[in-house]
Amino acid sequence: MRFFTVFPLMIVPVVIYNVLALGGSTFSTVDAVRERLDTDFISVPMASQVTWDITPGHALIALSLLMLFFELLKSTGTGRAAVMNHAFSMCLFIICLVEFLMLPAFATSVFFLVMIMCLLDVMAGFMVTIAAARRDFAVGDGYID
Repeated sequence: MRFFTVFPLMIVPVVIYNVLALGGSTFSTVDAVRERLDTDFISVPMASQVTWDITPGHALIALSLLMLFFELLKSTGTGRAAVMNHAFSMCLFIICLVEFLMLPAFATSVFFLVMIMCLLDVMAGFMVTIAAARRDFAVGDGYID
């Protein structure tokens, strides 16, 4: 169970995107990746008599938002596992940034949004940890011998 507290959950959508982007060939073109991400794979009939078409790109963004929510819940801790989680989250964001800037298959809006969610995870984690540490420090200030 400790494994899940140390490693960032945002790695799940990043790995899924890597599989989608690099699944066909080692260096896919951006057009091939966009085609894979924009092909409808689920159609849901709605009450308004239309169908809601879901693409892999939409599903990946929804999954990323869900992972970001749970990652924000995890970031409220101040222990050693939380600090390691923040460090791994920063590494994951750097990997995403390098992929986005250097590999053509990662220059899509879907991956950009996933990368921004990784950045938000890093920033929120550090801010919550600093706020919690400040609160702990403020409690210690009131102690008089």
